[in-house]
Parts: sequence; structure tokens; C-alpha cells
Amino acid sequence: MRVLGLWNVSKQAQFAFKPTLISKHLNHTKAFVTTPIYYVNAVPHIGHLYSTVLADTIRRHYALHGKQVLMSTGTDEHGLKIQQAADKNNMKPIEFCDKVSESFKSLCEAADIGYTSFERTTNKHHILAVNELWDQLLKKGYLYKGKHEGWYAVSDEAFYTKNQVHEVVDEKSGEKVMVAIESGQRVEWTVEENYKFKLSAFGDRLLEWIDANPKSIVPNNRKNEVKSWINAGLADLSVSRLRSRLDWGIPVPNDPDHTIYVWLDALTNYLTATGYPWNKDSKNKDFFPPDVQVVGKDIVRFHAIYWPAFLMAAELPLPKQILAHAHWTMGKQKMSKSRGNVADPFQVLKDCGVDPVRYYLVRDGGLADDGDYSEDMIRTRYKKDLASQLGNLLNRSTAKTLLSDGIVPIKSDTLDDRDEFMHKEISETAENFDKAFEEREFSRAYTYIFDMLSHANKHFADNEPWNLAKKPEEKQRLNDVLFYSLEACRIAGILLQPVMPTKMDSLLTRLGVSENDRYFKNAKEFTKVERPLGEIDGVLFPRL
Repeated sequence: MRVLGLWNVSKQAQFAFKPTLISKHLNHTKAFVTTPIYYVNAVPHIGHLYSTVLADTIRRHYALHGKQVLMSTGTDEHGLKIQQAADKNNMKPIEFCDKVSESFKSLCEAADIGYTSFERTTNKHHILAVNELWDQLLKKGYLYKGKHEGWYAVSDEAFYTKNQVHEVVDEKSGEKVMVAIESGQRVEWTVEENYKFKLSAFGDRLLEWIDANPKSIVPNNRKNEVKSWINAGLADLSVSRLRSRLDWGIPVPNDPDHTIYVWLDALTNYLTATGYPWNKDSKNKDFFPPDVQVVGKDIVRFHAIYWPAFLMAAELPLPKQILAHAHWTMGKQKMSKSRGNVADPFQVLKDCGVDPVRYYLVRDGGLADDGDYSEDMIRTRYKKDLASQLGNLLNRSTAKTLLSDGIVPIKSDTLDDRDEFMHKEISETAENFDKAFEEREFSRAYTYIFDMLSHANKHFADNEPWNLAKKPEEKQRLNDVLFYSLEACRIAGILLQPVMPTKMDSLLTRLGVSENDRYFKNAKEFTKVERPLGEIDGVLFPRL
């Protein structure tokens, strides 16, 4: 899969990138969404798919409002773990990175992810960006060379203080070992010379930023966790390793005996995606800072403390929101190859379909708390929500026995008492959905849509349009009943585009909705003119 240009996206994503249709009411017309860059020491798993789909759904949601959107993803390819994994596979580090990085691109292609920038930390333009940020931090007096003594976890690529580690008994060997409290990974005592970043100088400023921007870190339990870490005191941060210990990485500018430490390297990718270091010809400079940065809860410290501190030190703007989601478990247990409870993201997309899997992940994924992954639940969502509610209503309300002329009707000028509840619910669904989505309450957002569809199915059944169709004098009443059913389908189709782009493209085409009328603003108002139905493209949600 090639790296996509800003306007060169998949067919399903094209509706999101038509600059001539940008909504005039928006305060700003650009948005920047990021995923983490994924560490290439292992192949993609369901957690990687979740982060990426969540970010892509948010990206498409911004586009639904008429914004131009930049979305970056990519792979983190430096560090000791990569060096060791390459050795284990009898490969050169760059060959190993090429292979695994390609698998993450393939996952994006399989899941219909419309990224605009795929960043690899081994790319030359990224190395230029890291060198520039390093030079800025050094020039502004926030880097110094010193001796570091502390606990180091190879698996986390992180140093820990004595308060962040404790002694445990290894289950396999029975020996006592020190592990990081936060990650559970084994640590070893390390003494070496390296460069340090004056993180300790930013505690108060970080707290001020968080308090002044209540939605800067969501959900709230993650924000409170970050504040507690800051309040406990921030130690200066090691940002290099001796090259004799780590040579797979970017050399420190003007000091080749040191390698830039992975987190300063990796976090810079969000700047790289916008063409940093910027000049007058930089096309994407105005997208920075990110509007939403999707990360897993295990890396929230790096994104909510280190990253904004680096930006403050370099006098760059801070991210508007860090969305730190929880993890997926299986059978209420952490997914692990040794337990045999892992899910292959490629296989589940193949078995259950791309859009249904995307919908399940975003609707049922855990933000504050871990979500329990279940393919049975994917199938339940498919059958209950997609086939029985949305698909069924579409099939019933477009039946030729009811719409013999193939024209979507408009309602009468007078509101019938029998339609009053349905009229009110349909008219409120878009705003209710949008508010919940912006509050990152995704399950509640989709509940508004499928409650509307459930009530629309009941309204359809209660009014018995198949009997109305037999009575010429009831033609207007039939049109009113069909109008509300078709409007429920149309509005659901528009709002569900970000999470199910391919299926909703088919649905809206079936309803005869032009591409120019598939934006959020169109979901806020009722159809005012008749239009012909589009072509039937099979059953929208066939039996799995």
C-alpha cells in the first residue's frame, strides 16, 4: 500500500476530502488526527487495529463536518528491542523493520484506513525533524550531559525511579527480580553517561495546561493518573544512550558517541507528519498541533507528560486532546500468545467484514476500562444492529410494492399525531450523536442512532404501510410513513459513514443521496424535495 497523498485517498474516503464543500460555520477548517507509531518488534494485533480504526473514525467524523483532515500513523523502528529482534531473526535491523512495517501498512489497507501520512522513524525526513527538535531543545538550554543511574526496562525502552519499581518472584524461575510497577516488565540497574532533558522544570506548566484545558487528556481517569504522576515530582529524563550500548538509532548531532533515545525520536513523528522543520513552502504546517492523538493507556505517560514538555521547551503549540484508550482482554484476561487468547486482526476482518468489525471496535472498545473482545459479540452486533435494524428498515421501506415509482416521497405539510414522536426523534438524532461523539462517549453516540432505527421499525410496523398501499385514498398517509422510515435510514447512513464507510456508501447510493448531500449538516434537516432511489446493490448486510 502506498503512502497516501492529502487528496489521494481510497474511494470510500473521498467524500471526506472535498475542499469545495467545507462548512462555512466552522471556526477552523483543518484537523489533524494521529495514531501512535507502532513498535515493529512484533506483528500487528487487535489493539493496533483498535487504535487505528478509532483514529480513522475520528478523522472521518471531522471530514463529515467539512474539514480538511490530516491523519498520520506509522512505525517506530529504533531501539534496543528492534536490534535484539533483528538479531534473533538473523536479519539486519533495517531489513527487519522493512518487513514488519509493511505488515502495518497492510493492516491499514485491510481495515480501510485513509491515512495521509505513514511515518517511519528510519526515513530521512524524520531524521531531519529529530535533529531540528534536538537542536532547538539544546539551544534553549533544556538538554545537558550527565550521568544516569537507575532502573532500566529493555521491553519498555524506559528508565524508572526507585518508586516506580518493586521486587517480585518470577513465576517460572522462582527467583526474585525487580520489575516496573506500571508495566510489569523486568528492569536492570544501569549506570551510564547520557544527555538529559530538564523535565523537572515543567511540572507546574504541565498542570496549568491540563487544568486550563479540561479535555486535553481523556478519559478523566487517565487525566487524574497523569496529574498524580506530575504531583509526585518529575525527574529529568534521559534522552540518549551511549552508542556503544545502542547503535540502532539516530546519532546525537555533533556527538556521535551517543544515540538519541527512542521516545524523543518516536514522539517527533507527529511533527514530521506536518513537514517539520517548517519553511514558507510547508503545505501542512497549519495542521499542527494535533486535534486528537489516539494512544493506548500504556503509553499515556510519554504522550501526556514527555511530549507536551518537549513542545513547551521548543516553544511549539500543544496537542488539543490526547485520547488514551484502555486495552482489549479476552475472557477477562490479558491477551497473550502463551495463553492462546489472541485475535488475528487480518483474520477477523476477513471473517466478519471490514465495516462490521470497525463498528464493533469503536462501539464496544474500552476507554476508561478494558473491553472484553468477543467474535460472538461482533456477530451479535452484526445481526441485531446492522442486519435487523438498519438493513431490515432499508429493505422494507424501499420495497417496490410500496414505492412502485421508485421516488422517495416528502411528507405532508401537517404533522400527524401518529408521527409526532418519530419526527422529534429523527430531528434530534444528529445533534445528540455529535455531542456524545465529541465527548468521546462512542457507545452512547451510536445508541442514539440505533434507538432511532428501532423506533422507526416499530413506527413502520404500527402503521402497516402494506395495507395503506392497497387504498388509493391513503396515498399521502403511505408517503408520510415511508418518508419517516427512509429519513431514519438516510440520517443513520450519513452519521455512520465515519465508522462504516463502504456499507454506508452503498446505503446512501441506494437511497439516491448525492455525494454532495452526505455531510453532517444534511443529517440535521429533513429532506425537502423528492428524489429517485438509486440502484439496488444486493442485500446490505447478508447473513454471515
